[in-house]
Amino acid sequence: MAFFCYHRDRPDSMALRRELLEHHWSYMDRYAAQMIARGPTFAADGTNPTGSVHILDLPDPAAARAFAFDEPNYQAGVYRDVLLRRWRNLLGRTMWDFPGGRTGGNRYLVLGLGAGQAADVAVPHDPHDLIAYGPLLSDDGVRWLGTAALVVASDRDEARAVLTPGRYAEIEVHDWAFGGRPS
Repeated sequence: MAFFCYHRDRPDSMALRRELLEHHWSYMDRYAAQMIARGPTFAADGTNPTGSVHILDLPDPAAARAFAFDEPNYQAGVYRDVLLRRWRNLLGRTMWDFPGGRTGGNRYLVLGLGAGQAADVAVPHDPHDLIAYGPLLSDDGVRWLGTAALVVASDRDEARAVLTPGRYAEIEVHDWAFGGRPS
């Protein structure tokens, strides 16, 4: 089963994040075969990290919690909080299978936090700019809690438009980049 994990950085944690970079990558190397997508989010300046997204297949919610809370940056206090939800991979692929490649265009994490009736639980009409897309679900996979997407878009407004306006308590848009060790 797939899980969406978004660790949000604590303010002023950049020096600690840099210090732990190899520990973070070594930890993630252990999960390479399970990764669907990964990468940092950034402030509007495009250079300062604000969090880390990891979408991966794990056996159950307990394994997902272990992944999220044993992560070296979390253990050291780099992150202020963690959003961890079951996730359904509606595209049926990993980010490495995205036809648009690792670079080019503006890339975003679009995160819609649910309120009421489920929305955006099917692949949008034109998915060619979607890197990853799917609903956020309760641990048992039954209740819709929102939608998460990684997209290529011209700007934040275009990225936000991937989700249906008015159907969410909140829609967040974060600059995002493909993650992993540099080649």
